[in-house]
Amino acid sequence: MKALMHHQFGDPSTVLAPAEAPTPEPGPGQVRVRLLLSPIHNHDLLTVSGDYGFKPELPARAGTEAVGIVEAVGPEVDTVAVGQRVATGGTFGVWAEQFITHAADLVPVPDSLTDEAAAQVVSMPFSAVSLLDSLGLESGDWMIQNAANGAVGRLVAQLAKGRGINVVGLVRRADGVAELASQGIDRVVATDAPGWQERVTRITDGAPLKVGIDSVGGDATGDVLSQLAENGTLVIFGAMASPTAVLSSGEVIFKQATVRGFWGSKVAASMTATDRLRLMQEVFAGLEAGTVTLPVAATYPLSDIAGAALATTTPGRVGKVLLKP
Repeated sequence: MKALMHHQFGDPSTVLAPAEAPTPEPGPGQVRVRLLLSPIHNHDLLTVSGDYGFKPELPARAGTEAVGIVEAVGPEVDTVAVGQRVATGGTFGVWAEQFITHAADLVPVPDSLTDEAAAQVVSMPFSAVSLLDSLGLESGDWMIQNAANGAVGRLVAQLAKGRGINVVGLVRRADGVAELASQGIDRVVATDAPGWQERVTRITDGAPLKVGIDSVGGDATGDVLSQLAENGTLVIFGAMASPTAVLSSGEVIFKQATVRGFWGSKVAASMTATDRLRLMQEVFAGLEAGTVTLPVAATYPLSDIAGAALATTTPGRVGKVLLKP
């Protein structure tokens, strides 16, 4: 079978390539899954380049989320069956025609979800809903986030609406406002326009912004902090543009702001099974109702990982880039 491999860390479009690999056999508690579709996430590309919190031994496979069909089950597996469609959001090495995962890491996919939605249903939606759940906000509260037109940003806005939480979104270009409006997401401000801060104030009508989410880094982190109310919390979720967050010491001190990080895999690992189920049910309900959307920008074969990686990093993309066998 074919699997994407890299023998050194670097630009994913150049270091990743298809390679022959033996068809794996599942061990106790494991399942072999035939890949249908897999999304490309920023953390997947950062892992390949060597810039993520997890660094695999080389040579290494890549990819972490997928939807597929169960091909074989190992001993002690009774939660899924051969032929069942399943999704996983935390299995390393899924960019292959077939992959091995633990049965406990699989989510059975309801028939109502398309393959395109099922391929994305775990990682980003679960990160978004668990991030939202961690903020301690109540119905009527206000928050602000940048990268509002990113996958997590869109999902946070959609899921927050279901909870009655008000979200102001920041995007770096005016086109992003129209993109989000087409998906029913309003209260979005482009920071490339002069006076964008006043636009935020008009949207909130002066209501305190209790939480800010930064997924960009650099000066954009300080932009989010600048909009927070006294005793507000700034949550660092990502570093899309810069690994360094630029903050004003005065803003932190005089607003008595709290700054903390959020790493979805760590949060998920410490979560109870009951809470994981509750949050996944919230995501499934939103998808089935059409209030949560998972758009697809393009689909590429595994053999064209170079083109897929380039498409993923191209500005203006709406939706995820998917890989297929």
